[in-house]
Amino acid sequence: MQEGVRLRAGASKGDIREKVWDYLEASGLAEFPRPVHHRIPNFKGAPHAATRLLGLEEFKAANTVKINPDAPQKNARFLTLEARKTLLVPTPRLRSGLFNKIVPPPGATKETLRICATSQGIKEYSVPVGLDGKARVDLVVVGSVAVSEKGWRIGKGEGYADMEYAMMVSMGAVTEDTPVITIVHDCQVVDIAEELLGDHDLTIDYILTPTRTIKTNCKRPKPHGILWHKVSYEMLGKIPILKSLRYKEKQAGKDVTLQDEQPDLANASKSAALNGKAMDGNTRPQASMGSAQAGQQYVESDSLSPRLEGSGTVTTVYVGNIPPNLRVSELKCALREFRAAPLRVSWQGAQHRAFLDYKDKATAESAVSSLKGLSLGGNTLRVELAKNQRNKGQVEINSQT
Repeated sequence: MQEGVRLRAGASKGDIREKVWDYLEASGLAEFPRPVHHRIPNFKGAPHAATRLLGLEEFKAANTVKINPDAPQKNARFLTLEARKTLLVPTPRLRSGLFNKIVPPPGATKETLRICATSQGIKEYSVPVGLDGKARVDLVVVGSVAVSEKGWRIGKGEGYADMEYAMMVSMGAVTEDTPVITIVHDCQVVDIAEELLGDHDLTIDYILTPTRTIKTNCKRPKPHGILWHKVSYEMLGKIPILKSLRYKEKQAGKDVTLQDEQPDLANASKSAALNGKAMDGNTRPQASMGSAQAGQQYVESDSLSPRLEGSGTVTTVYVGNIPPNLRVSELKCALREFRAAPLRVSWQGAQHRAFLDYKDKATAESAVSSLKGLSLGGNTLRVELAKNQRNKGQVEINSQT
C-alpha cells in the first residue's frame, strides 16, 4: 500500500475515496480537471501509465476496446486509435445509449487521432452504437478512484462503470473472460476489504500505474448481468437504454422486478394486460396483414375513446425508424410496458413510422421521455413530438421529416 494514503481499520468505500482524493490534491499529483474530488481523478504520469497497454498481449490481440471518457484514460484512447483498433466510449452518464464508436477522418494524422481521443473529439468524431449493434468487446478499460492488488475496485460512487459492464453482459458484448484494466497512480493502489464489495461491483484483471503493471489474478466473479432488484425507477429514467434492456430480458422470461416495485403493482399490471388484450383484439387482423404486406401503405388506428373525440387538446407523438418486420401489437406491448399507452395509435408500418395521440402536451412529453432510447426489432426508435399537430377529428398526418 502507498505510504501516503493512510486508511483506518474498517474504512468504508466513502472513506477510501476521500482519502485518495485528498492525498492526490495535497501531494501535488492531481491534474486537470480539478479538484479531483467526486471524479475519476486525473494524475501526473497518467499518459505514461497508459503506455503499459502496449506491452499487454491482451491489448495486442484485441480488435475492439472499450475505454471510459475520463481524463486519465485519454492517452489509452489515443494509443487504441493509433493501433487502428475499434474504440468504443460509453456515452456520458449513459443518457443517449451505451457506446459511441470513434471514427477518425480518413487519413487522420497522429495529431488528429490525439484530438479524437479528447472529450471534444469524442463528440465530433463518433457515431452511436445501438443496443442491437452486435458489438463485441475484447478489452475493457475503466477508471478507478482506488483499487487493490487483489483486483477490488472502488469508483467515484455513482455506479456507472459497474452498470456499463452489466449492460455489456446483457447485450452479449463481453464474456467472463474479457480482460478488465484500470489506469491509476501508485497512490491509488490501496488495501480494500473484500466485504466492502457487492455482487454488482466490477473487478480488475490488470492495474497500470506510472511504475508498475500489476496482474491481479482476481478470482472473484464479475457481474453476470444487470441486477434488476438493485435498479430503481429513478435510474431507469436516467438511463434510457436500461428500459430497452429490461423489456428485452422480460420478453425472454427473466425476472426484471425493480428495487422499488411494490406488490400492489402486480394488480395494475394484470389490469394493463387485460386492457392490452382488448386493445390487441381491435388490431390483430391488421397487424398480421401489415407483416405480410410490408410494401403497402396503410393507416391503422384504434377506436377513438370518447375523451379523445370530445377534446381539442390532443397532442401527437411521432415514432420513426420502425423496423419493417415489427407488428403493431409489439409496439403497443412496449408502450404499455413503458407506461406510455396512448389514446390512439396510427400505424404506418410501410413508412416505418407510427403516430401516437395523447390527451395533452404534458402526457405526450412524458411519453417521449419514457420511450427515449427504446430499441425494438434491432432498431433504436426515433421518438419526438410530431412537427405537425392535428386538430380533433383529423385523420391525415403530414410526413415527419
